[in-house]
Amino acid sequence: MKRILAFIGIVVIVFAAIGLTSPALLKNIKLGLDLKGGFEILYVAQPIEPGGVVTQDTLRETARSLEQRANASGVSEPEVTPEGKDRIRVRIAGVVNETEVRAILQKPAELSFRGPDGTKEMVGSDFVQGGAKVGFDQNNRPEVQIKVKDPEKFRKVTEKLTGQTLAIYLDENMLSAPRVNYPITDGNAVITGNYTYDEAKKLADTINLGALPLKLTEKYTQSVGATLGQLSLHQTVEASIIASIFIVVFMLVLYRLPGLIASISIVTFTWALLGVTYLMNATLTLPGIAAFVLSVGMAVDANIITYERIKDELRSGKSLLSSLKSGSRNSFRTIMDANITTILAAVVLYFLGTGSIQGFALTLIFSIVVSIVTNVFFSRLLLHLLIRSNIATKPGYYGVKESEINAL
Repeated sequence: MKRILAFIGIVVIVFAAIGLTSPALLKNIKLGLDLKGGFEILYVAQPIEPGGVVTQDTLRETARSLEQRANASGVSEPEVTPEGKDRIRVRIAGVVNETEVRAILQKPAELSFRGPDGTKEMVGSDFVQGGAKVGFDQNNRPEVQIKVKDPEKFRKVTEKLTGQTLAIYLDENMLSAPRVNYPITDGNAVITGNYTYDEAKKLADTINLGALPLKLTEKYTQSVGATLGQLSLHQTVEASIIASIFIVVFMLVLYRLPGLIASISIVTFTWALLGVTYLMNATLTLPGIAAFVLSVGMAVDANIITYERIKDELRSGKSLLSSLKSGSRNSFRTIMDANITTILAAVVLYFLGTGSIQGFALTLIFSIVVSIVTNVFFSRLLLHLLIRSNIATKPGYYGVKESEINAL
């Protein structure tokens, strides 16, 4: 009696958790541009000045600039990723005016130093690339140290503005307004203020970014309309529901009680995978859904392999409990072999692929891990409780006819 109560309690708790949390999970999971609509651009970065070099640092800083520009244009959660030696991939979902956003992204960031009247006294190209860095004053407070290319020009500017401010702007946003205390003749200056280390580092990075001689060229563009994305999502959901119904009916007809447990496990697996996707703050895309559906098929396979082995043990004349133990033990290695080889293939896809291929591979890896937990261990726990409760002892409940059972 205790075991059947435990079985019922576990199922009730799991389904209550599914019912209470699923609406929030479905609402808060991020959708990719192929489901929500938007666009993807692959940029190739090149140095503007002859002889310039694109380094990983300059590529990361340029990607950060693109992300800031996308955020400033009002789009939500852009994905900006440096790739390889000279490429940056930008994915933005839910964009209404794609042309406007693309124009904003490709426009070079303009760093300027302006006097009190707004006159641009110096621009980003006046500074040595990578010449801004964080230092510390005598009181160990962070400060920003900068170098200019033309010390004479800087001397004239600082001489003219001594006692006044020389504000730093990125586009039209003022970042800082340091005061010029005296003319600077050697081309080296220090920007002081009540900066934290992070604030000083951000200012130094921004100045370096303004001196960044990179030009971005669109190499690849993919646009997906919001309507097309929503249509794809609805069709995928409908197909998944129909397929799930067929799977449940198939398992119930062929495996009876184990089929019911398999159905519970697969529903739990689907919910757990949605939860993992939400906790990882991952973006759900069509390739991700494909990996999701593939993992459901593998989850069904894991249950079928286990139940077929249990049926074989029952036909050999063993008791229900002995059949469960032997069948579970014999099927475990087969299931793990299949899952581990698939994980290895997914790892290779992840490291060799890009973009949607990586999304597919990552979703497949996590799906398999969740599937092992829910469709191997959780499923066997429920079946073990059911058999040990002695509620359902007839072989027919497990899809085995009594005429098929051999005497030991």
